[in-house]
Amino acid sequence: MAQQSPQTFENHARILPAYHYVAFPLFAINFFYALYRVVTDFSWGGLVAFGVSVALILLFFIARVMVLSVQDRVIRLEETLRMRALLPADLQGRIGELTVKQLVALRFASDGELTDLTRKVLDEKITDQKIIKKLIRTWRADFQRA
Repeated sequence: MAQQSPQTFENHARILPAYHYVAFPLFAINFFYALYRVVTDFSWGGLVAFGVSVALILLFFIARVMVLSVQDRVIRLEETLRMRALLPADLQGRIGELTVKQLVALRFASDGELTDLTRKVLDEKITDQKIIKKLIRTWRADFQRA
């Protein structure tokens, strides 16, 4: 397997070229063309084509939301198990206080800094994922994201 470059806050977002740069533009072009055809040369066939173009756009976004929802559930499970193994007893009782968004952000924290960062997030009630990620000093890469 090829060596992947180190992951950081700046480069951790995942872009799927076929999804983001090919599929969406094609769906968008299809949508606007179908809309143009309905407005300039109305027909029932054109209306059906427009309806299908709307359905494809909806499907594009709904599919992404569904994939990310499942990914967040898996991350919640993984991080809960990881925290049960790594956190001291006083923090283990507080794992349930963490939101899914906090757990998703904390997954990038190394094992060595997880305890202190979890304590800080809970005590200071930090909910913004971006802020939590920026607090991480030693990044734990996740190359298997959806």
